[in-house]
Parts: sequence; structure tokens; C-alpha cells
Amino acid sequence: MSKKTTHVSATPATPATTWLRAHGVPFTEHPYDYVEHGGTAESARQLGVDEHAVVKTLVMQDEAAKPLVVLMHGDCQVSLKELARQIPCKKVEPCKPEVAQRHSGYQVGGTSPFGLRKALPIYVQRTVLELPRICINGGRRGFLVGIEPQVLVNALGAREVDCASPQ
Repeated sequence: MSKKTTHVSATPATPATTWLRAHGVPFTEHPYDYVEHGGTAESARQLGVDEHAVVKTLVMQDEAAKPLVVLMHGDCQVSLKELARQIPCKKVEPCKPEVAQRHSGYQVGGTSPFGLRKALPIYVQRTVLELPRICINGGRRGFLVGIEPQVLVNALGAREVDCASPQ
């Protein structure tokens, strides 16, 4: 009998990578050494990529405490006032870490827009979609995946917004 060999990724599957595979989305894996409060600057430095192309996944809520996700360049902040105007609602604010974790199913610092615990509205900064390739969290701390940004709209259904402000 011949032995069957299967390719096993160096990193264990996450809900995000499982979702990407199930939806036929090609991606590359980029593990790095997670640093508490290092953010996108640290992951970009370790991986040798432009921080502008590292996209952070932010769990926020509106004035009725309804959760939503914003995908933003690593080197930018979200203008909460501008986001609220565009989506539209009265007010948007970041969720507390424990609330964000409850909504997303991911630990803060490892939140991915793929494989969320429950369906949430997802908004993406328009200029993210202009990049040739992005790195975004792959579902755990210290792990990014590289994808084409159009996946965010085509496979995830993210809506474009223009709410970036410099850090």
C-alpha cells in the first residue's frame, strides 16, 4: 500500500483560513512574532511590508450598540464622525475589547473579517481597494494572510467608505 502525503500548513487552521479555503480565495500565510501593543507597525516591520498595505480589522458599534467592522490601512485612523455620516448613523465608537471578542469570536489583536462568529456589516476604506495586495489578520495574533483587496468586496461583501485620517 502506498502512503498518502498531504500538504500541511506550517500554521494551524483558523476560522479565517477555513473560511478563505471554503470560498476558494487564494491567500499566502505570514506568521510573525506577536508583540503586545505592537500593532500594524510591528507586523509590517517584521514582515518587511509597507504598513499602509497592512489592513487592520476594527470592531465598532453604532449609537444603538449594533456592531460593525471597519477595515482600515495600518497607518491611518478611522474618522468616527465621517464614518457615521457615510454609513449613515448618529454615532460610531470602538467596542470594548471583551465586547469586540464576543461579536467577532476572535481575540483582540487577532481579529479577522473572515469567519466572524456572526454576520456583521463590513466597511472598507476605499483606498485599500486600490492596492495591488494587502496583508490582513488571519484569525489569530501573530498571523496575517496576503490577499487581493477585491476579495473584501467580492467574497466578503464589504461596502466602500472614505473615512481615513492620518495617525
